[in-house]
Amino acid sequence: MAKLPSAKDLQMKIAEIEGAKASAAARIHAAAEAEKEALLAKLLSPSGLSDDEVIEKAGVIVARAVEDGRTSVQVMRFPNHLCTDNGRAINQAEDGWEKTLTGRPKELYEFWARRLKPLGYHLRYEIVDYPHGMPGDVGVTLSWS
Repeated sequence: MAKLPSAKDLQMKIAEIEGAKASAAARIHAAAEAEKEALLAKLLSPSGLSDDEVIEKAGVIVARAVEDGRTSVQVMRFPNHLCTDNGRAINQAEDGWEKTLTGRPKELYEFWARRLKPLGYHLRYEIVDYPHGMPGDVGVTLSWS
């Protein structure tokens, strides 16, 4: 004969299920945070690429964009807190905003100034999203028009 569990047994089972769901959510959140931290560490460290290696990579990106009929391409996107002022100067288009850059975003700007600007390329850093109404990620666009 089948036995119906007590209400207390059902409540305990529900608590176990909810606990398992919370543990799984916590693991997923921790993994996402670790992934973000790893990305930030990567963006803050030097790329280790020579100018010639960067030129080669840029050539591939530009050629693909040109084949698609575009005159610009986003080449990087990074969290605003990689800027010393959390992207405020970029958002306000203040003179000297480039001095707030750190890590690879700064390396990219310096490479552009050194190698691409003399060839007529333009580089634009801008806030590209506003989560909860606050400045979010910074997008970097390379253009040639």
